[in-house]
Amino acid sequence: MIDTYSAIAAISFFAGLVQGLTGFGSALVAMPLYLLLLDARTAVPLSILNGVIITIYLCLQLKRHLDWRKILPLLLGCMPGIAAGIYLLKSADNTWIKILLGILLIGYALFSLKFKPRTIKMPSFGPYAAGFATGVIGSAFSAGGPPAIIYTMLAGWSKDSIKATLSGLFLVAGIFIACAHWFSGLTNFLVLQYLTVSAIPLIGGVWSGSRIYSRTTTESYIRIILFLLIGLGALMIASATGLVSET
Repeated sequence: MIDTYSAIAAISFFAGLVQGLTGFGSALVAMPLYLLLLDARTAVPLSILNGVIITIYLCLQLKRHLDWRKILPLLLGCMPGIAAGIYLLKSADNTWIKILLGILLIGYALFSLKFKPRTIKMPSFGPYAAGFATGVIGSAFSAGGPPAIIYTMLAGWSKDSIKATLSGLFLVAGIFIACAHWFSGLTNFLVLQYLTVSAIPLIGGVWSGSRIYSRTTTESYIRIILFLLIGLGALMIASATGLVSET
């Protein structure tokens, strides 16, 4: 039988592989699997810290493509979105909202796989709105990312610009959340102990995913993202209906 440390290492490698390939998705892969081994109060801060390591690696790798003029509006929208998401978490019936969001994600991805999405001219408030929605969904449902991902796809950017923008956004947001976990006491010695086990396999996974990414075309890259959005939508529906544990 595989021990906990070996299982965490394997999960972390696969999570890093996914995000190294796409620029997002490590939590989508890791959280349901971590929760089979760890309680949520350990799994969530571990996943956040792993995400910070991944995005630091990707930002360094893609530093030539980092454009803070693209990232900053998303971040400025994200911060109030986090506060709104916390309010929503406390006051709304999250089950039906999560099911609806999951259906919308799956529907959008399937439509885009069938009919190639066209670039659209974004209004000036577009990145702020996408950032706000990302903050709301992230803090309310632990599934942030899709609005920013869809925004970057519709903007018609290159795959390097998409991946660099998402990595920059998730790095700053991840550091913000990791600091909150640290000051609240969620990041404890046990979390750091598991982090030492996961860090090297995680980096190995990111490196492997990045190698695959370098061989993909922009069209193939978009298709991979759309399939992952289907997975995220399915995960949201499953968590809302009790098929998987909440994060």
